[in-house]
Amino acid sequence: MNPVIRFLFFFILTLITTTLAGAEWITGNFWINFGQGKTLGLDDFWRGMQFSLPFIGILTCHEFGHYFFAKKYKADVTLPLYIPAWLGFLAWPSIGTMGAFIRLKSQLRSRMEYFDVGVAGPLSGFVVALGLLWYGYSHLPPLDYLFSIHPEYAKYGKDYAKYVYNNQAVNGVNIKIGTSLLMQFFEKFAVDDPSLIPNGYELMHYPFLFGGFLALFFTSLNLFPIGQLDGGHILYSVAGRRVHNLISPLIFVGFIFYAGLGTPFPIDFEYDTFLMEKLWQNLIFLVIIFVSVSRVFENVWSNVSLALGIFGLQYVLKVLFPHLEGYPGWTVFGLVLGRFLGIYHPPAQDERPLTIGRVIIAILSLVVFVICFSPRPFG
Repeated sequence: MNPVIRFLFFFILTLITTTLAGAEWITGNFWINFGQGKTLGLDDFWRGMQFSLPFIGILTCHEFGHYFFAKKYKADVTLPLYIPAWLGFLAWPSIGTMGAFIRLKSQLRSRMEYFDVGVAGPLSGFVVALGLLWYGYSHLPPLDYLFSIHPEYAKYGKDYAKYVYNNQAVNGVNIKIGTSLLMQFFEKFAVDDPSLIPNGYELMHYPFLFGGFLALFFTSLNLFPIGQLDGGHILYSVAGRRVHNLISPLIFVGFIFYAGLGTPFPIDFEYDTFLMEKLWQNLIFLVIIFVSVSRVFENVWSNVSLALGIFGLQYVLKVLFPHLEGYPGWTVFGLVLGRFLGIYHPPAQDERPLTIGRVIIAILSLVVFVICFSPRPFG
C-alpha cells in the first residue's frame, strides 16, 4: 500500500474509532448497549469529536515532531501509523486507539540526533496539551451539564461528590481518572468556580479535560528514562551509553517494584482457608515479575534472583504495611517494556556530548515528565 494512502486510511479510521469512544465517555453510554442505557445517535457522534479531534491532534503533533526531525537528519522513516482500537461493540470502555508510532528504518548517527528526534515528539504534544487543558479548565460548563448525564446527582447540588460515592463511582463506567501536578495547577489557577471542577469519577465526561489528561499520560509514558523510549533516548544523549545502561535498569526495577506494591497475598499456612488459591496467585505474580526482568542481566539465574528479591520485598512490605499500594496497572507496561521494547540503548557512531542548550532542554523534559506523571492514572 502506498505510504501516504496507508497513513490517511489509518488516520481516518482512528479518528472514527476515537470519536465513537469519545461519545461513549461523554454520555456514559455505549453504542451497543445490549438493551441498557441510552441509545446513541448521530448527534452523539458529532459530540464525540470534541474528544477525538484534540486528542488525535495532540497525538499527531507528537508523532510528526519525531518525523520531521528524523527527516531533517535524512533518516529513513515512515509516516505515523495510527492504531485503531475501539471496544464499544463489547460494551467495554476504550479510548479508540492504542496510539501511533513511526518506524526508523535506518539508525541515527549521533547522540545529538537521538536527542533531537526523541525530545521533539513529547515536547510538541505537550505544548498543544497545555493549550487544551487551559481552555478546558477555564471554560468548564455549569453543573447542569453533569446533571444532564447523571440526573440522580441533581438533588445534591454542588456537593454531589459527598453523597454519590462510597469508595466507588455509581455511574456506568466505574473508573476514576487520576491527576497530576499540572492538572492540579490548572484546577487552582484556571478555574473561577472550584465547584465546577469535576470529580475524578466524572472527568471522562468532559472531553477537553479527558483528552488533555490522556495527552499528559502518554507524554509521561514516553518520557520514562528507560530503554529506547523517548526519555531513554534523552538519557542516553545526555549521559552516554555507559551511564544510560546503569541508570535505565535501576529505574526499570524500581518501576516494577512500585507497580507490584500491595499485590502479593500474605499466607498463613496453619489457618488460611484460601491457601492454594493464594499460592497460585503469588506464583503467577512472581512469574510476571520474572518475565518482566528476564533481560536485565545476561545470566538467567541473576534474573531469577532479582525477581525473587523484588517479590520478597513486596511480600514483606505487604505484611508490615497492609494498606501500602502501588499501581498494578503499570505491571502490563513494565512487562511490555522489559520483555519486548528493552531497557538498554544501542551505541551511536558519534558519541560526542550534547551542547549546553540541549542539556537545558533535557532538564526541561524531565520537569515535563514530573508534572505530567500520574502515579495512579486510572482507579
